[in-house]
Parts: sequence; structure tokens; C-alpha cells
Amino acid sequence: MTADEAVGRRPSWPVFAAAALLFGCLVALGTWQLERLAWKEALIATIEARIHAAPAPLAEVERAFAETGDVEYRPVSAKGTFLHGSERHFFATWRGAAGYYVYTPLALADGRLVFVNRGFVPFDRKDPATRAAGQLAGPQTVLGLARGPLGAKPSSLLPDNDPAANIFYWKDIAAMKATAGLPAGAGIIPFFIDAAAEPANPGGLPIGGVTLVELPNSHLQYALTWYGLAAALAGVVGVVLWRGRGGRPADRGAPRP
Repeated sequence: MTADEAVGRRPSWPVFAAAALLFGCLVALGTWQLERLAWKEALIATIEARIHAAPAPLAEVERAFAETGDVEYRPVSAKGTFLHGSERHFFATWRGAAGYYVYTPLALADGRLVFVNRGFVPFDRKDPATRAAGQLAGPQTVLGLARGPLGAKPSSLLPDNDPAANIFYWKDIAAMKATAGLPAGAGIIPFFIDAAAEPANPGGLPIGGVTLVELPNSHLQYALTWYGLAAALAGVVGVVLWRGRGGRPADRGAPRP
């Protein structure tokens, strides 16, 4: 059998079955990405609407959390006194610099606590004594965005938290409370508050307003990629079928040497 004859032969049905299965998978992946695109666009619209709303009292945001479990990016206002001796430090980067987000318990009037992410400090300013001016004393009003807690470690690639060194790589609210030296019977609000950038803390640290609200949205490109691969596969199969039915028109009926 010559090479031309091998090309002209129609592939067996298992090859077409595999091609059909692959085509279906590619189309399904493209459709799934379009569904993800719609979900992401709705999520972005929800976040945009939330972050521009007026701050709600903490009690109102608590009710929303109890009803829906979703308080992400809701503007919130809370009043209390910071317990600076119980800071927890979350490893982070901010505008190219590495350091920590400072999570400080805010003691509320009813005796409960809420962890407030007061903002970023560089590595060499982890010790509160190096930024004493920013350790606000007395009753404070905190404005910021509510952030939901993590139920479990989000990825096996993250290091384990090191509570003994007061370094956290993911927000484990139970461990943060247990290791902060807080009163044993103190209740804890089941979500966090990211403090706003304004007013700035005296001395400039911690740097508030570190919430990132820019969500990547590349689902349309992904969908076009999957659909494009499906179209390319269909084209290849079409060419193979066409050749198997007689090859190029100019070759039909031509005598073979």
C-alpha cells in the first residue's frame, strides 16, 4: 500500500468515536466557561454594588450573615476598643513589599470581639513597639468591609499556620482566637472586618484599605479557546472524511501508476 492509499483510506470507527468524544468534551468545556463567565460577571456586579453602599451597623451585617452566610465586601461600621496586646499577624504582600496584615480584636460594648484587619506593616515593623503611634487607645469607630471566614485551609500548597510564632498563612478564626490570650468566655463575631484606608492610622502604620476587590475574569478567552479547538478538530475530521470518499476532485478517476 502506498502512502497516498493510506491517506485515502477512511479511518476505522473507533477513531471517529474517539474524535466525537473529544469534540463533545471540548464543546462542554467551552460551554462551562460561558456559564462561569455569567457567574463571574454577576459576582463582580454584586461586589461593585456592595462596596459603594453606605456602611451598615455591625448588628445588621451580623443578621445578614446569620440568614445567608454571605457578607463579603459589605461596608460595615463597628464601635469598640482595640486589644492591641492580642494582635494576630497574617503573612501578606502589599504593593510589592512583604510583611503582615495586623488582625486586632475589637472589644464591643456587649463583651464580644471582632477581628479587624487594620492593615499592612513591613516585616521589620511587626513588633507593635516599633509603631506605637498607630496603636489607637480608647473607644474607636471602625469603618471597613466585612470578610467571610475560611472554613478550612484553602490549599495544600499553603504552609501550616504557626500560632506559636504568631504567623498565619490562612485565616483560621478559631486558632486566632485561641492563641490571642483573650478572655476565655468572650464570644467572637464569625467574620472579619477589613479596615478602610481613611482615616489613616497615626504614624502611617498599619496601612489600612488593603482589601483587594479586583477579580480576574478570563472565562470568555477560555471559552473561545475550547470552542476553537473543537472547530479545529471538526475540520481535521472533515478533511479525513473527504479524502476517504475519493480524495481531491482532480484525483478522482485518475489512473494509478
